[in-house]
Amino acid sequence: MIPTVHEDRDHRGRARYTLTDTENGHVWGVCAEAHGLFGSPRRGTYELFGWVPEPEDAEVRGWVGSRVWLVPEDGESEPWLLEDAESLGRHPGTDGLVLTGLDDYEGPPEGHRGVVRVHDEYRWLGSCREFARVLPPERDAPPLVLRGLAPDERLRQALSKGTRRALDLEQAALEIRDDRGEPLTETLLWTRVSAWRPSDYGTDPGTDLIDLELDGKLFTPVPEYVRPLWERWFSGPPDATGTWAWLDTRRRGAWLDLVRDTACRRAHRDRPSGHRYELDGRHITDVPALYLALGEAVNGPGGYFGGCPAAVDDCLRGTFGYTAPGALLWRHAATARKHLSRILTPDGRPYDLFTETLDALTRGGMHVTLR
Repeated sequence: MIPTVHEDRDHRGRARYTLTDTENGHVWGVCAEAHGLFGSPRRGTYELFGWVPEPEDAEVRGWVGSRVWLVPEDGESEPWLLEDAESLGRHPGTDGLVLTGLDDYEGPPEGHRGVVRVHDEYRWLGSCREFARVLPPERDAPPLVLRGLAPDERLRQALSKGTRRALDLEQAALEIRDDRGEPLTETLLWTRVSAWRPSDYGTDPGTDLIDLELDGKLFTPVPEYVRPLWERWFSGPPDATGTWAWLDTRRRGAWLDLVRDTACRRAHRDRPSGHRYELDGRHITDVPALYLALGEAVNGPGGYFGGCPAAVDDCLRGTFGYTAPGALLWRHAATARKHLSRILTPDGRPYDLFTETLDALTRGGMHVTLR
């Protein structure tokens, strides 16, 4: 028999995780702990035969980039994306380089044979005469366990039936709140209940909780390197600007994801027109840093003001802390000019992100002064 849960306001106030049906917003249950949330996502592995680095003496090893593009030189096939790419170095005894990464949903060009160039959106890394996908070995996927879950009536009924169809909850979101109860972020997953049991978590009188196990094969864990950033944000947004400045590009990108997620889940109060903003540009050495610094210039510590050129355009139209016209003093602008004036598009064409950002701000009524 599934225990009936009496959800009082005190218990719900301490729940960090909410399992929600994405189709209709129905809440399956809430809990305070999630085991197995962090781990190593399943990665695609590629061997690049006849690897020639650019420049010739460069070594591509370790973490390569958040977004690494494989660009077929024939110009007929679309570029192929590997996210969070890592290099295992040269394959022993061969001229091939081994890359791993999270696969783009479209997959590699079907049956492509021929020269492929590789870049990380900042510079060309090298080229290969062709590449092949290496199927990774099957491995056990640990379940995602929601500990001390307070299930709703529909979930209790599904667990009582116990049929395969009833236990397949389909697409869901695990919504995550900080220690103040404010929305922080969410992760999407396909949910199939693999097991459940009464939980010893929690001591609230009159509250019966369960530990719910969800099939790990259907869930992509959050990378381990993100865990310390989430734990930092659990106590709330940062109270000082530039908290992210000492992170590497990989973690700056994860920090920007949190900034974006929190911003999209809360209301903003636009400043009146004519406001003067100040941007600290000392640490803008990569793309995530540009948007982190811009967000803090407009909206303070942990603030958001776009995560790509199109998003900046949207923010300039209002409801994200800004009302046109305004003025922005960009200090240490030479740092961003140096690092962002020659970014590469997916197909490898150079473009000037620094100038494009200035143009977008100007179109949005922001008078920018560079120092």
